[in-house]
Amino acid sequence: MTVVDPDLRFEKRLLREGAELVIGVDEVGRGAIAGPVAVGVSVVDAAVARIPVGLRDSKLLSEKRREELHPKVQRWARHQAVGVASNEEVDRLGIIAALGLAGTRALTAVLAEGVALGAARVILDGSHDWLTPALRSAGAAAGSGAEAGAGAGADGFAGMTVTTRVKADMTCASVAAASVLAKVQRDRFMVESHARLPEYNWASNKGYASSDHYAAIERIGASDLHRWSWLRQPTLLDL
Repeated sequence: MTVVDPDLRFEKRLLREGAELVIGVDEVGRGAIAGPVAVGVSVVDAAVARIPVGLRDSKLLSEKRREELHPKVQRWARHQAVGVASNEEVDRLGIIAALGLAGTRALTAVLAEGVALGAARVILDGSHDWLTPALRSAGAAAGSGAEAGAGAGADGFAGMTVTTRVKADMTCASVAAASVLAKVQRDRFMVESHARLPEYNWASNKGYASSDHYAAIERIGASDLHRWSWLRQPTLLDL
């Protein structure tokens, strides 16, 4: 596979078309069997340049390189945040709704910084827009006074538009940055959880379905961080 460094060409095009801000969005942990799903957002404007050297989709970077890039990406983006949905929420709501919830939480964190997002354009990695329905739901709940699970200010999403783009994490710098932010935060959580439950070797597999992970589940059962609906053996006992 030919690896192409991401750039800002698509972001600049959206800005020329009238967007005041462009927000790169990417998710991490969708396919894991344990731990949360995380959604990173990275906000850029017309003044952003000088992409961090070596920035790429987080899947193409070593863990060490992601950790090195993380603070650089945080400084580079005009605003940035990561939202998470727990394994329990993945089980209860389903993965698509959980992704939307995590993305809404990340954008709500940006709103809480006083950033106006009404004229923002979102670049969402992939071909499926799982974010727009969640934003509409959050905005409707905020308007009615209902609990949206996203925090105050969810009505500030009105006017945002989402554009899906296949392989945006490989070609768009804002989305690559979002992937690094989400990946580092989620990986750190799984490594911290490994200290409590080392049997599953989360420091290495980060909650994904590796052979040693499944072997530990078969040996001692599932933990409070496992996605029960995703496990191969539904009769496993909790610790």
